[in-house]
Amino acid sequence: MRIDLHTHSSASDGTDTPGDLVREAAAAGLDVVALTDHDAMSGWDEARRAADEVGITLVPGLEVSTRFHHRGVHLLGYLPDPAYPPLVAELDRILVGRTERTPAIVSALREHGVDITEEDVRRESGGSVAAGRPHVADALARLGVVRDRTEAFATLLSPGQPGYVNRYASRLEDMVGLVTDAGGVAVVAHPWGRGSRSVVTPEALAALKDLGLAGIEVDHQDHSAEARAELRAIARDLDLVVTGSSDHHGLGKVDHDLGVNTTDPEQYERLMSLVRR
Repeated sequence: MRIDLHTHSSASDGTDTPGDLVREAAAAGLDVVALTDHDAMSGWDEARRAADEVGITLVPGLEVSTRFHHRGVHLLGYLPDPAYPPLVAELDRILVGRTERTPAIVSALREHGVDITEEDVRRESGGSVAAGRPHVADALARLGVVRDRTEAFATLLSPGQPGYVNRYASRLEDMVGLVTDAGGVAVVAHPWGRGSRSVVTPEALAALKDLGLAGIEVDHQDHSAEARAELRAIARDLDLVVTGSSDHHGLGKVDHDLGVNTTDPEQYERLMSLVRR
């Protein structure tokens, strides 16, 4: 059984519709795929219909932007109740932060001499409810300002760069509780990628487990072989579930093909046994 527990569609910053993503997952030989769009659950229904068509198991989820000790850390939530009011309210607050940030980013870039408009960004984000920096990056690439998303983030959109604008994000501790209270299971996404290792320590993971954390995404393209071995040992010591995934974004990311990393079936079954709905 091949299981990929972290993918994105055009409901956030992927380039495939939820239905096409699921169909591509089946074509790639996956048996189980999780749809985990950023801060949004709007793609679930379309993905479910496609999963029924092609005979693949869909795990509805999301990836939430959080803050932990002043660093950005992402949290994967699987199978929470999408109507749980406190979770819905917090996601709405996060999405408002995304919506309000885009004009500010465009303004900052224009002040830096970059000829970009909000309409350029809307053209890339389409109907996404979670428009964000990746769509700005795609607009910059289409305009010829940069080659691709990677260059856009490296030179213009990351902290310290001229187009970076901060936005609201939940406290990681609070979001672990919200996902768990909504009946779902929470897994820290790529905990040692993108500079998060300094705050996502073994001690921090132990404290998060006490708040309801279920697992760690260990096998991810942002983790070296050495980091994966260390994280696997930490998960074993803390009795946390170990997951693996592609973090697929369609054409939005290179080297993140569907199934490039997978979750062990026993670990998947253990994760699903913790869902309370």
